[in-house]
Amino acid sequence: MGGAGLWLDRMARGAALAAGAVLCAMALAVTLSVVLRALGRGGLRGDYELVEMGCACAAGLVLPLCQLRRGHVVITVFTAGAPPRASAALDRIWLWLAAGIWALLWLVMLRGMAETRGTGDRSMLLALPLWWGHLPALLGAAGAGAIALWQGVQPPPAPGG
Repeated sequence: MGGAGLWLDRMARGAALAAGAVLCAMALAVTLSVVLRALGRGGLRGDYELVEMGCACAAGLVLPLCQLRRGHVVITVFTAGAPPRASAALDRIWLWLAAGIWALLWLVMLRGMAETRGTGDRSMLLALPLWWGHLPALLGAAGAGAIALWQGVQPPPAPGG
């Protein structure tokens, strides 16, 4: 893997590491909030909001790595007995279709973010702009789409490889 493939691999891994960091920060925040409540000091203000936004952020950021590893659900009932060339051709078609679906999802999420930003909606306790939560999902969908497109134009693997 070189050139664009190496860059996409590094991007996907970096985004997944960022998702892991967000999840760790959420775990620390929840733990601190629970401990503070147990001590009678009340929890962290807006801890539910932080977890909600953190989950959306982490979920969006792992999409590129999932696509890179082809970790999505795959049904091989129709291709299990197919010749390798036919199976590779169907796989390529599905990758192109996946790239198109990621692009469509990106456009829908971009529109949703624009609408949310336009209304000025904010979270209840921390008054965080809600449109911020769309950014990681947009980045993730764009990354996953780029990876699916790249995977779809790669030459098929060598027989037996």
